[in-house]
Amino acid sequence: MPRAEVGTPKYISNKMKAKGLQKLRWYCQMCQKQCRDENGFKCHTMSESHQRQLLLFADNAKKYIDEFSYEFAKGYLDILRRQFGTKRVAANRVYQEYISDRNHLHMNATRWVTLGGFVKWLGRTGKCIIDETEKGWYITYIDRDPETIAKEERKIKKLKMDKDDEEKTLEFIEKQVKYGQENNQKPHEGPVFTELKRETEEEKLCLDIKLDTKMKSRPLPVPISKLVKANDEMSDTKSIKSFKSTKTEESRKRSALDEIMDKEESLKEKSNRKDFWITEGIVVKVVTKSLGEDYYKQKGVIVEVKGKYMAIVRLLDSGKKLKLDQNHLETVIPAIGRLVKIVNGAYRSEIATLLSLDELNFSVDVEIASGLLQGRKVKSVQYEDVSKLHTDS
Repeated sequence: MPRAEVGTPKYISNKMKAKGLQKLRWYCQMCQKQCRDENGFKCHTMSESHQRQLLLFADNAKKYIDEFSYEFAKGYLDILRRQFGTKRVAANRVYQEYISDRNHLHMNATRWVTLGGFVKWLGRTGKCIIDETEKGWYITYIDRDPETIAKEERKIKKLKMDKDDEEKTLEFIEKQVKYGQENNQKPHEGPVFTELKRETEEEKLCLDIKLDTKMKSRPLPVPISKLVKANDEMSDTKSIKSFKSTKTEESRKRSALDEIMDKEESLKEKSNRKDFWITEGIVVKVVTKSLGEDYYKQKGVIVEVKGKYMAIVRLLDSGKKLKLDQNHLETVIPAIGRLVKIVNGAYRSEIATLLSLDELNFSVDVEIASGLLQGRKVKSVQYEDVSKLHTDS
C-alpha cells in the first residue's frame, strides 16, 4: 500500500499517532523501532534486519544487557537529580517522568524485571536511600559531587566553630554566676548599731576649755649642722624623683616601640594573609571521605603544589601519591619542641619551634628558628596557620 501524500488527512493522522507514546509490547529495543500494531510488529520480527540484530545479540547477550541497564539507570538518576534533588519522592513518579520522553530506553531491555527490583538495586549500591511504605517505594538521592561534599564540610566546620564560641560564652556566664552566688553567701561585714544607754542619770556635762593667753615666743635659731642635713635630705628626694621620672620616660619609650612593632605586625598580617595555605615540605592530614575509608585521616607530606589550591600528597604509610584540593586537607600540630612551618599570616613561610599549646583557644606559641627574625616569639597562632615540618628522619 503506498504512503499517504504530504498534506493529506491520512498523512496528518499518521504523524499525530507517531508523535505520542506507543504500546511497549510492539517496540523492538535492538532495532530501536516502534510498531503501530501487532501485524506491523510481526512483519518486523520476520525481517532480515531484525534477524541480523538477534544474531549479534546472541553472540554477546551480557554486553547488550549491561549497556541497556547502564543507560536506563543513568537516565533515571539524571531526572531524579535535576528535578527533585535530595528530596524524598515516590519512585513511580520519577519513572513516569522518565518514560514521558518518546525516545527513552524501556525497562524490559534491562536486567531488572520490575521497578521495585530496580529501586532495591539503587539502595544496595548506595546511590539512593530507599524505604517501602503502603503507597509504594520512596527514594532519596545521595549527592556525591565533590563540590557539594566540600560545601557541606565547610558548613559543618562553621557550625562547629559557632558552637565552640557559644560553649565558651556559656562557661564564662556559669563561672560568673557561681562567683556571684559564693559572694552572696558570705555574711555582710558592717557596723553594728546598739541602743544608747546612760550609765548614771545625775552625771553632769563639763567643758574643759584652756585658753592660751600668753604671747607666742619667737622661733629659736637653728644650728648649721641641721640645715646641712636637711639640704642633703632634699637633694636625696630630688634624686629619687628624677630617677622615677627617667623610669617613666623609659617605659613610655618602650610602649611607643611596642606600638610600632604592633603596627608593623598588623601590616604584615594584612599583606601575607591569603585564602590558600598549602606549601611543599609540610605534613598534612586527609579529611575527605570521598576517596574511601582507606585514605581518610591518613597523614602525608606535600611534595608538589599545583597552582594555588591543588597539591600532590605522598602518604607516609603506603607511599601512594594523591592529588587533592586544600579543602580536603588540614594542618598537623606536632609535639612541643618540634619544628613547624608557618603557612599563613604575618610570618608566612617562616620555620619556627613549637613552644606551647592552648587547647581552649585552638592556638600555639612559637619561636622563629631561622632567618633575620630568629629568636622572636609569636603568641596565639591559630592551628590552621602552622603545620608540622617534614624531616627525612
